[in-house]
Amino acid sequence: MEFLQDPFMQRALLAAVLVGITAPAVGVHLVQRRQALMGDGIGHVALTGVGLGFLLSTNPVWMATLVAVVGSVVMELIRAYGRTRGDIALAMLFYGGMAGGVMLINLAPNGSNANLTSYLFGSLSTVSDEDVTAICLLAGFVLLVTVGLRRQLFAVSQDEEFARVTGLPVRALNLLVAVTAAVTVTVAMRVVGLLLVSALMVVPVAASQQVAKSFVVTFVGAVAIGTAVTLSGTVVSYYQDVPPGATIVLLAIGVFVLLTVLATPLARRRAKALEATESECDLDLPAAAVARPVDGAPNGVRV
Repeated sequence: MEFLQDPFMQRALLAAVLVGITAPAVGVHLVQRRQALMGDGIGHVALTGVGLGFLLSTNPVWMATLVAVVGSVVMELIRAYGRTRGDIALAMLFYGGMAGGVMLINLAPNGSNANLTSYLFGSLSTVSDEDVTAICLLAGFVLLVTVGLRRQLFAVSQDEEFARVTGLPVRALNLLVAVTAAVTVTVAMRVVGLLLVSALMVVPVAASQQVAKSFVVTFVGAVAIGTAVTLSGTVVSYYQDVPPGATIVLLAIGVFVLLTVLATPLARRRAKALEATESECDLDLPAAAVARPVDGAPNGVRV
């Protein structure tokens, strides 16, 4: 395995593993909440943070994290309180974040179109030791939240009203999910890219749902699929010299299609088995259900 001898490839593989774990771990909650495209919106806003990082000569990952967290909180507040004009406000936030990022990167003395492309679509060769350190710390936070608070987050994602009745701090947990999603976007942007990170949050979860019957199995399956496709995509991009982000997303979609094809016959068999079971139960019911009072018999006596 010659690719393991290259230092930049070692950094890229470590980043890929962390991305493969964290993106589906957060995405499973977003899919459950029907907010599958939230990662895409955060990615647009995070680009402004990348531009600020170049303009201020600071680490773009940390600056993107700060801006993405602020943007995610604003998105959640708009979702909660923006009843009539919420969609327009979100659209302006997304497009403004993208436009602001492009403008700031071009104004920065050390910015360029190459830098912009690497953050939009991912780039293995540009993952530095500093980036790996930031990614490790941010991924640790994401895993701490998604694993440590998995029961609370599932309750809120499944039914907010029920979670509120049980005494859970729904608003705080919603904001925490938004912040965690923002952190995940900045973790993944060096490998997958800001424009494709949302796919890695959603597609492995959707693929896992094709064969899983419970939330826990879906969670574990999505993380396994995410890790497999990020590692495979990173290796393929090394040997074939193709964009890593696009490769990873296409592999994830391929897994989704494969599992969907395999799951369809199983679903039909289960449906037929269920129908057969229900038919047998219906055949057994008349013996008791058709029982009726006998003419002249005391009340309550049936045959």
